[in-house]
Amino acid sequence: MTVIPRQPLRYAVALAATALLVSGCGLGAELDREVNPDREPTSGAARPEPSGTGGPSDLSLGPTGGPSTPTEPPCPKSGVSMAPGMVSATMGLRAMSVRAINCGKDVLELNGYPDIRVRGLDRQLFDVTVLKGTEPITAMDDPGPSRIRLKPGQSAYTSLVWRYSAVDASTLRGSGVYVEIGPAKGAPRETIEPDGGLDIGETGMLGTTAWQRSPEDDGGETGADGGRPTAGPSSATPAG
Repeated sequence: MTVIPRQPLRYAVALAATALLVSGCGLGAELDREVNPDREPTSGAARPEPSGTGGPSDLSLGPTGGPSTPTEPPCPKSGVSMAPGMVSATMGLRAMSVRAINCGKDVLELNGYPDIRVRGLDRQLFDVTVLKGTEPITAMDDPGPSRIRLKPGQSAYTSLVWRYSAVDASTLRGSGVYVEIGPAKGAPRETIEPDGGLDIGETGMLGTTAWQRSPEDDGGETGADGGRPTAGPSSATPAG
């Protein structure tokens, strides 16, 4: 069995540090701390692409996660479409954003964390512990649950984080090829295929952040608790 070795990705974070999340201090800052704990200045020279990750060379991570496609996929019956972003990687730490897009006709309400299952190439379930939050995987900030109402066409995002585990290059054993994700427990899940897969192993952990409104859909309104707007009319479609 050929096993992909753990590769030191000393320079990959320089490509992702400024693109993650809206505040710019989420996983990008954590990746920066891992690769440059002393905060030494980095030169402007070109950095090599990471090898052995099985992911794309663009390591930027944000709510949109990558270039938009010319045509939108059909809307599922649930009225929620899941769009995976690019996978960021450095020194064994991985991250990916997923957008939940309200493609239906009603208002969608989110409040909490996504519901996730991971399957391998053979469609068998992985023994992966899905966490509400990102610790102990990383110290990335998790905003925690907040009530979000999405009008048709608006979206929210969550960030997934994990640590690299050895993957069999020939069989992809240990790689999460298929991720089933729903907006909340009990809601319909949609299957997405992250580019390069989740090299998480079969007994690993997957951290998640609570749903946050995508910045392009954030009008700056706040609810009674100082956070997101509170739930409104009964016409809202609850997702958890």
